[in-house]
Amino acid sequence: MNKPRQKSRQGTPAQAVDLEKSLAELESIVEQLESGELPLDKSLTEFERGVRLSRECQGALKEAEQRVQVLMGGELRDFASDDPEAAEAAEEDPEDEDLR
Repeated sequence: MNKPRQKSRQGTPAQAVDLEKSLAELESIVEQLESGELPLDKSLTEFERGVRLSRECQGALKEAEQRVQVLMGGELRDFASDDPEAAEAAEEDPEDEDLR
């Protein structure tokens, strides 16, 4: 019987992903795989581990994005731009890749 994950007081999983640590581990795996020096079975094992880490990181980033959307009232804004006209244009046409 599987136990549900405990939640912390803030409503996030108690076993939250340490994004920086996971990314560093993922980079290490990529370097090992790119070196071509691992035997096939070890390469497959490391590849599988890398895929799991990648999915965990994507999930953590998606959760963070959702939390930001809630805090911003459901609207994401371009924080990198100090130009209000550029920010308005990006909001009007989110498909315009030139403004990102």
